[in-house]
Amino acid sequence: MIIRKSIFFYSILFASLVIVPPSLAQRDKKNKKQSDIKLSDARLREAEFFFTEGQKYFILEDYTKALLYFQRVVELNPENGTVHYKIAEVLIKSNKQEDLLKASISIESAIKFDKKNKYFYILASNIYSNLNNFEKAEKALESMMEEVDGTEEYLYELAALYQYDKKPNEAVKVYNSAESILGINEISSLQKQKIFLQQGKIEEAIAEGEKLLNTYPDEENYVLGFVETLSQNNQGARSITYLEKFIEGHPDAGSAKMLLAGLYRANGQEQKAREFINTVFEDPSVDVSSKILMLGTYTTALHQQKEKKIEDNDTKAFAQELFLKLNTTHPDEPNVHIIGGDLYLILDKTQEALREYLKAVQLGSTSFEAWQNLLFLESQLNQFDSLIFYSEQGLELFPNQSLLHYFNGYGNMRKKNYREATTSLEQAKKLSTSNPGLVSEINSLLGDAYNGIKEYAKSNAAYDEALAFNPNNDFVLNNYSYYLALRRDHLEKAEKMSTQLVKNNPRNSAYLDTHAWVLFMREKYKEARKYIERAIEAGGVSATHFEHYGDILFKLGDIDEAVVQWQKSKSMDRGNELIDKKIANKRLY
Repeated sequence: MIIRKSIFFYSILFASLVIVPPSLAQRDKKNKKQSDIKLSDARLREAEFFFTEGQKYFILEDYTKALLYFQRVVELNPENGTVHYKIAEVLIKSNKQEDLLKASISIESAIKFDKKNKYFYILASNIYSNLNNFEKAEKALESMMEEVDGTEEYLYELAALYQYDKKPNEAVKVYNSAESILGINEISSLQKQKIFLQQGKIEEAIAEGEKLLNTYPDEENYVLGFVETLSQNNQGARSITYLEKFIEGHPDAGSAKMLLAGLYRANGQEQKAREFINTVFEDPSVDVSSKILMLGTYTTALHQQKEKKIEDNDTKAFAQELFLKLNTTHPDEPNVHIIGGDLYLILDKTQEALREYLKAVQLGSTSFEAWQNLLFLESQLNQFDSLIFYSEQGLELFPNQSLLHYFNGYGNMRKKNYREATTSLEQAKKLSTSNPGLVSEINSLLGDAYNGIKEYAKSNAAYDEALAFNPNNDFVLNNYSYYLALRRDHLEKAEKMSTQLVKNNPRNSAYLDTHAWVLFMREKYKEARKYIERAIEAGGVSATHFEHYGDILFKLGDIDEAVVQWQKSKSMDRGNELIDKKIANKRLY
C-alpha cells in the first residue's frame, strides 16, 4: 500500500522538524505542503477507483460488494455527497427497517455536503416515505424546492405526500400552487375533487370539475371522468345535463353517448334510454366494444329476471333487436357472436346460441367461455361428431383445460370410441384434482369406457371411486350393476346397487329394467317379473324391456307369452337377429 508508506514517511519527517534550524524548517514546510497536495491527489485517485468499482457492482445488482466499495470511498473522501447518496441508494434496496434507517443517515450526509442536487432530496423523500415518516418526506421536497431551481414539477409529489399524511387542506394548497405555476391540469383537478368528495364538499368538487372542463372543453375523457364522479355521488341528474351539453357540441363523441344511454337507464328513463341506444347502435363513431357492453347490461338484466322467474317480453325483444343490429354491422367480430350466444342461452334458444358460439370460435375467438359453452351445447344436443372436432380444436388453444379433455372424452364415449375416450378422460381427471365433483363425473364415464374395451378391473375401480364420492349416483348405480349382471360378475353387489337404485327412483322404467335384469341373472325370476312389469307400466319402454320380459317369462315356463313379448320387441327393433332365433325356435339363447 503506497499511501500508508507515504504517511509513515512524512510523519517521521514532520517529527524531525523540532531539531533542525529555523531556515531548514521553513524550507521543509514548503516541501511538506507540496507533499500534502500529492497525498490528497493520491487519495482522490484511489477513491475514484473504489467508486467506479462500486458503481460497476451496483449496475450488476451485486449490492453487497457495491456497498463495501462505496464505504471505502467514504473513508478516503468523507465529504463527497455523491457517495453518501449511492450508499443510501444501495441500502434502500433491501426494504429492511434497519437498512432504511441507515439509508436515512447516509442521505442526510449527502444533502449536508451538497444542497443543490435534487436527486438527493428525492431519494430522501422516498426513504422517509418507506419509513412512514411523512413529515420528513414532505420536508425533503420542500427543502429541495427552496434550494434547487426548476423543481416545481415535484409539487404534485409533495401534495400526494400530504394526502398520505392525512393533511387534505395542505394538499389542496399545494395543488393550487402547482396550478398557479404549471396551469390547470387533470392531476391537480381530479385529486382536489377526490379530497373535496371525501370531505363531503360536493359543490367544491363540482366547481373543480367544471374548472377543468372549461379549461379543456374538447377533452372527452375529462367530461366522462367528471360525469362518472357525479353519478357515483348521487348527482345523476346533473351528470346527464353535462353529458347532453357535451354531446350537443361534439356529435361524434361515441363514448359520451354510450355513457349517457347508461345514465338514462340508471335514472329510470328507460324509454328515453332505448330511443337513444337505438340511435347509438346505428352510429359508426361509437366503438363496437361499447355497444357490446351496453347489450351486456341487458343480458345481465334478463338473467336476473330469469332467476326471479320474471317474464319481460319487451326487454327480451329489445335485446334481440340490438343484437341483430350488431350482427348486421359487425358480422366478423367474434365478441359480437359471443354476446349473441349469451343472450340466446338466457332466452333458452339453444340452437341459436349454439350457432353464435360456433361463429365466434370459427372467427378465431380465444374466449374460453365461448368454447366451453359451444361444447356444452353440442353435448346437450347430441352433436357428438362436432363435439369431438371442436374439443380437439379447443385443446390446441387450451391444452391444460380439464373441461375440454372431458368433452372430448364424452364425445368419443358416445361414439363408442372407447380407447380414445379413456385417454381423454384420464387426462381430464389429472387436471381436475381440485374439483372432486368433476372427478366423480369423469370416473363414471371411465367406468363405461373401460367396460367398453373389456378392461373390467379398471372399469370397476372407476365406478367404485365415483360411488365413494356420491353413493347415490344413479347413473353409476345403474350402469355398474347392469354391466356386472351382463358379465355375471359380483351379482350380489350388483343386486345391492340396483335395489338402492329403484328405491331412489321407483317410477323410472330404465332403472326398474336394470333391477329386473340383475334379479334375472340372480335366478330370482318371480321378483324379476314383478319389476319388469312395473317398468313397462311406468312407460317410456324400449325393445329391450320387452325382450327382457320375454326372457323372464321363458324362465318361468310361460313359453307362449314369452314369444308374444319377443315379438313386441322385434316390432320395435327389427335389426335384432338373436330375437328372430328366439321366436322361431321358442328357445332362450
